[in-house]
Amino acid sequence: MQTALRTSLPETEFASRANFAPHARVVREERVVQASGLPLSIRGLRKSFGDNEVLRGIDLHIPAGQFVAIVGKSGCGKSTLLRLIAGLDKIDAGTISLGSDVQPEDIRVMFQEPRLLPWARVLANVEVGLGRDRASKDAHARAEKALTEVGLADKRDQWPSVLSGGQKQRVALGRALVSRPRVLAFDEPLGALDALTRISMQRLLERVWRDQGFTAILVTHDVSEAVALADRVLVIEEGRIAHDVVVNAARPRERGSAELAGLEGSILSHLLSADDRT
Repeated sequence: MQTALRTSLPETEFASRANFAPHARVVREERVVQASGLPLSIRGLRKSFGDNEVLRGIDLHIPAGQFVAIVGKSGCGKSTLLRLIAGLDKIDAGTISLGSDVQPEDIRVMFQEPRLLPWARVLANVEVGLGRDRASKDAHARAEKALTEVGLADKRDQWPSVLSGGQKQRVALGRALVSRPRVLAFDEPLGALDALTRISMQRLLERVWRDQGFTAILVTHDVSEAVALADRVLVIEEGRIAHDVVVNAARPRERGSAELAGLEGSILSHLLSADDRT
């Protein structure tokens, strides 16, 4: 049985769904604002491409407003899992569900490539994220507010071609935020950025998540990024959740601290031991 949400928005803009894992531990953390995110529940999720079974029975629960990072070696199925949650690929078996009364604009995706429209100025690119509300009277005001949130209010009339890589990703983030999503999925959004810009963007992602309270799902190859941002880190191995790590470090987190380094080392050790077993 398949449960899935579909929207008419372009692939760069939306996401959806959830999971249920009885074993998953729930992290409770004080928020400045009440969480507005959606819970995600997944049961028995499977996905194959030809003879290659990429996901082999995923069970997972993500509470509303939680920040979850997904790591694993290339080809383990982490991006496939994200795309299924987002409704970008078809489920072979299992279910993905969200809370009730879910709207298309409640789920958004941010990719590694900004995927900005080159013929549209920055403000118009952000307005794309409004979908069917682009024609509303407050569309410009909402897009301007989103640009302010990502620190690009002064770039509203610029063309994408004159922006730096980090600025383009900020525009893409503004486009994802403009509809006030309740689930925001990130597929390696910072992978192409230089180290300093990446740290700046990590802080921005954490700030907007804390301010808006959406449920965040981050796919990344960078374990240090995962432990710096997430409440939980899931390690995907051979199409299954092999490790579920709770990150209880207080926020804001100190990059390079002994606590985060210990968590990072534990996760990396698990990943390396998996390589030794194959």
